[in-house]
Amino acid sequence: AKAVDANRSEIVFLSGGTEANNHAIKGIYWKRQQDRPRKLIVSAATEHHALLDPIEWLSRHEGAEIAQVPVGLNGELDLAALASLVQARGEEIALVSLMWVNNETGVITDIGKVVEIASAVDIPVHSDAIAALGHIPLSFKGSGLTAMSISAHKVGGPIGIGALVVS
Repeated sequence: AKAVDANRSEIVFLSGGTEANNHAIKGIYWKRQQDRPRKLIVSAATEHHALLDPIEWLSRHEGAEIAQVPVGLNGELDLAALASLVQARGEEIALVSLMWVNNETGVITDIGKVVEIASAVDIPVHSDAIAALGHIPLSFKGSGLTAMSISAHKVGGPIGIGALVVS
């Protein structure tokens, strides 16, 4: 909790980052179906399979629709495209789920800006922060995220230990 600037009551230990992503994405999606169905999940094609797989599972098994925000040639998320999508279809969006840092390219997503865009219409945001942990300062409290996935093995901890940070 101290390492990611969160309250200890916000930490849920799991078997790794993949499980944390599954719990966050599916849990937020299902919660958003309770009050009023919102079928659209927003992500990007450059995401890790541990994030894309549960989104694709929800598409196949639960009727979710997937919208992938484009990235530029440098790998950075097109924030204008995200803002346009949120403006056009915000009422349909169940959640936005993006990696904070891409584990292959090192590109850092401006999570603060993503949360700002999404929160304008009360859309929860999840971030896979597994590649960010230990490499850039993380503040769950300051991020505005609804949920954040982390994993111990990326910072020298044991394999099979992860956590979901949930507000």
